[in-house]
Amino acid sequence: MTQRDMAGYIDVTPVTLRNWKKHKPRLYEIVMKGFAFNDMIDVNKESYEKAKKLKVELEELK
Repeated sequence: MTQRDMAGYIDVTPVTLRNWKKHKPRLYEIVMKGFAFNDMIDVNKESYEKAKKLKVELEELK
């Protein structure tokens, strides 16, 4: 996700994100960690769904 995408998602401008990074680094860090957490959740959900599908396929082979 680009910085522009992130800014749009939280309804601020990309310039605002850059200003936070420069003038409010703790706020910027919290926002970025939130996006990283969401990405991690998406990846884990995807892995879970693949594992669940594989389990069903393996059970059908029994």
